[in-house]
Amino acid sequence: MPTDVKVPALGESITEATLGQWLKAPGDAIAADEPIASLETDKVAVEVNAPVAGTLAEQLVREGDTVEVGAIIARVTEGAATSAASAPAKEAADAATNPPGPAETPLPKEDEHAPTEEHADLTLSPAVRRAVLEHHVDPSKIHGTGKDGRITKDDVLAAAQAREGGAPATAPVHEPEARPQPQKVEPARAAAPAAAPASAPAFAGERTEERVKMSRLRQTIATRLKEAQNTAALLTTFNDVDMSAVMEARSKYKDLFEKKHGIRLGFMGFFVKACALAARDIPAVNASIEGDEIVYRDYFDVSIAVSAPKGLVVPVVRNAHAMSFADIEKQIAEYGKKAKEGTLTIDEMTGGTFTISNGGVFGSLLSTPIINPPQSAVLGMHRIEERPVAKDGQVVIRPMMYLALSYDHRLVDGREAVTFLVRVKEAIEDPTRLLIDL
Repeated sequence: MPTDVKVPALGESITEATLGQWLKAPGDAIAADEPIASLETDKVAVEVNAPVAGTLAEQLVREGDTVEVGAIIARVTEGAATSAASAPAKEAADAATNPPGPAETPLPKEDEHAPTEEHADLTLSPAVRRAVLEHHVDPSKIHGTGKDGRITKDDVLAAAQAREGGAPATAPVHEPEARPQPQKVEPARAAAPAAAPASAPAFAGERTEERVKMSRLRQTIATRLKEAQNTAALLTTFNDVDMSAVMEARSKYKDLFEKKHGIRLGFMGFFVKACALAARDIPAVNASIEGDEIVYRDYFDVSIAVSAPKGLVVPVVRNAHAMSFADIEKQIAEYGKKAKEGTLTIDEMTGGTFTISNGGVFGSLLSTPIINPPQSAVLGMHRIEERPVAKDGQVVIRPMMYLALSYDHRLVDGREAVTFLVRVKEAIEDPTRLLIDL
């Protein structure tokens, strides 16, 4: 009797997800706890693992469908992997014993490169499958460059372009030369070059479009950002900070720091500690509005914006006010690795009280970040750039960074926002303040 594969629990308050991609096709042999599908939630991608070893018997939902927690999405036939794997071997043995004669040559399929039974062992996304059909390429001969060796759309286009660039090594085995139905021959595959203008290479100025459904994560990002604009009274204040002292400290102690703690000393540790110190003096930036009440917190859980393959995510460094520089850097490095691998959990991305976003790693000079509801403030860091500044009556060159604090004016007054940013500036320009708690 087949075993049901159900949607697992996805985290607190999350009741449904979108089936982003099937990782296994019906008939594939699977091991226990092996991923067979990928679900997209509002925050992360979650893999669904096989409950038992066997063969994937059937898929009950399609890619892009919305499924609820506990819903059955597939069935696995337990212990059928061996028999399923032996079937092709038996067919091959029969074919070797009784080779087909000339009259038994099979008729060609409508599309010899279509990813149907011939390529059932390949898992193709809808966009890739469409590209395979449009360009008439054989997916089994394409080297995938995606995750786990999966074929991407760019791989298909590159294979099609390579084929058009020169004559194929061998003629197609099933080319329908003598079939008496010329009206079914596609123009792009006609033998005469003069009669096949559609198969000519695309012109340099060709304009194309592609429609791709928004992922659940991107839809959630769009909804939450628009919600922030519609609900909060957003305002941004700016300042600049001289990074000389922090850069000097990093240069002086980076080798000893890495040798002792096994992690590099970065800028983010300084800014997290500086914001935690400033939030103690200006508690409104670490508070939130719930109904007609203001919730003030004596802890500082900072959300660090991290770029992931499917969009921006904000894992939370909890109790940052009580953490050391090394602990902060290790936590951020671990979250960065998980974001790239797509293994961040729901719990790791919920509950932040303040956000820091570093657009400087992408080259941003200045921006106005948007708060992450229900938080009331977000600090935007930017690139470090040498600029002329006035110091003690002289013009000198200093490594400067613009800082931006966006805040909810319903809760944070302008004076408080400016004071908070000045406190951060003072701590960065004189890191000793972080040590003596000033």
